[in-house]
Amino acid sequence: MMAKNNTAPAENKMGTMPVGRLLAGMAIPMMISMLVQAFYNVVDSVFVAQLSQDALNAVSLAFPLQNLMIAVGGGTAVGMNALLSRSLGEKRQDMADRAANTGIFLALCSFVVFAVAGLLFSRTFFLAQTDNAVIVEYGTEYATVCLGLSIGIFSQFCFERLLQSTGRTTLAMCTQLVGAVINIIMDPILIFGYFGMPRLEVAGAAWATVMGQIIAAILAVIINLRCNPDIHIRLREIRWNKTVAWEIYRVGIPSIVMQSISSVMVFGLNKILIAFTDTATAVFGAYFKLQSFIFMPVFGLNNGMVPIISYNFGAARPERVWKTVRLTICTAVCIMAVGVLLFQLFPQQLLLFFNASEDMLSIGQVALRIISIHFLLAGFDIIAGSVCQAIGNPVYSLIVSVCRQLVVLLPVAWLLAQTGKLELVWFAFPVAEVASMALSIIFLRRTVRRASAFMDRAAA
Repeated sequence: MMAKNNTAPAENKMGTMPVGRLLAGMAIPMMISMLVQAFYNVVDSVFVAQLSQDALNAVSLAFPLQNLMIAVGGGTAVGMNALLSRSLGEKRQDMADRAANTGIFLALCSFVVFAVAGLLFSRTFFLAQTDNAVIVEYGTEYATVCLGLSIGIFSQFCFERLLQSTGRTTLAMCTQLVGAVINIIMDPILIFGYFGMPRLEVAGAAWATVMGQIIAAILAVIINLRCNPDIHIRLREIRWNKTVAWEIYRVGIPSIVMQSISSVMVFGLNKILIAFTDTATAVFGAYFKLQSFIFMPVFGLNNGMVPIISYNFGAARPERVWKTVRLTICTAVCIMAVGVLLFQLFPQQLLLFFNASEDMLSIGQVALRIISIHFLLAGFDIIAGSVCQAIGNPVYSLIVSVCRQLVVLLPVAWLLAQTGKLELVWFAFPVAEVASMALSIIFLRRTVRRASAFMDRAAA
């Protein structure tokens, strides 16, 4: 790889542009790309559901594995993003470059670990959840491909976050759009064997996914090398650096653990639900695909917010930090309000995208209406947790996530399942979110006070 000019720009737009316009410019491309990602995730399941409910269940039960990859890749990228943006704000170009190059090395290491695990343990993972041979076979094929070729998803996370951390979210959006379009086009071709291609069924969805990820990652690498002068990627520097890795994972590990916890939660809840009926797990899988249309734009907004906060925190500009936080929270809550209305008013129409049977519709309409109650609180909690991460208090986010999903949600779901009434199990979601919001308020107030004091001292 060719070295770039070592001269950093005098000031990044994150320190000068009006906050409202900056947040819109940073977040809207990410929100659009996240929506497209949500769309092609749903398309996977929509096409697979045409095969059978067992096929849909196989993809649904694979979610914890996919989510674990997203947790590791996304969490590492969050840590790299925060360190890189903060270093640019502090005018420490050398540290920004080390963050980028070490982040690339860590992404490649993550791929190796998951590829080996996918090849060796995919079948064991599905056998631990069900004895349905069809689901196990479909799921093993799907997970083996997704994990074995996960270099695409880890590289995509890394190189797209390099663009985001320097304010080039539109370019990051372009790479994601390319990957999504490829996935959407290839899904029906590979699942059903159109245009002379072999009919791969569930495995076809996995191949379409990894093809989109790998091509998007290649495009992101090229764009970084040619269009991102704020960082300098050098082949000889893509290696282990203990100090930089510690700084990346100091922020990234809580994010990884938080996302990984949701894998544990989904695995546990699937075990609880499948005791009632296989259809309940299909409903839960469909819900997770549908809710991504609501949560993904908030995560995109969140991704646009983090580098702005990190940069201005590093530059000791509190008025820009807190204005960004307030604006992001208000926007997230508005997005979630739209989600609540959709789930409350049109649950049947949403479930019919998955070729839902009468039994699935009966269970699913109740589930979607109950679960969606927590959306408004979740919008605040997501942003509050990322604010804590972006300015150096990642443990707060970790505590909130553990309490929400392991301390509250799973035990409450298990207790409600003992009543023998499936509809009561769904109430575990709003109960857990109420507990999460109480903690989020406490931790956000504490973070605001400490960060304000730090910036006041730095500016003095």
